[in-house]
Amino acid sequence: MSARSRRAAGPGSLVQWAALLVGVAFLLAGVLGMIPGPTTGYDSMTFAGHDSGAELFGLFQVSVLHNIVHLLFGLVGVAMSRAPRPARTYLIGGGVIYLALWLYGLFVDHGTDANFIPVNTPDNWLHFGLGLAMVVLGVLLGRNAPIPRRR
Repeated sequence: MSARSRRAAGPGSLVQWAALLVGVAFLLAGVLGMIPGPTTGYDSMTFAGHDSGAELFGLFQVSVLHNIVHLLFGLVGVAMSRAPRPARTYLIGGGVIYLALWLYGLFVDHGTDANFIPVNTPDNWLHFGLGLAMVVLGVLLGRNAPIPRRR
């Protein structure tokens, strides 16, 4: 089997596997956020804004926009998991984005139009944990990832 076919078969490094798993988790969250059952208050879901009454697992406030962002973020993670350098970039860059989202959630008034995503306190702490975990995975697993040489 050539190196090219091994790369096409799936992730070859730990950083690639981590990016793939994170991407799949975001895809799953985006899909579940659009399904009644895992999403409570489904009939009160709005496209965006703090007045969406839908909550994934009865805990994390979601909207259609929030779910679309999860789906897109997941697709990006799956796509970037195909090579070590982009996988590392996805984990670290995505982690920084989620840490910024955590700060946004801490400082925005949850009952105003500024909370357009929407986020609530459980979302904020999930964003903190995800952001921190992604950055740590990208830094620790990415520093020893084999980087293919261009010919």
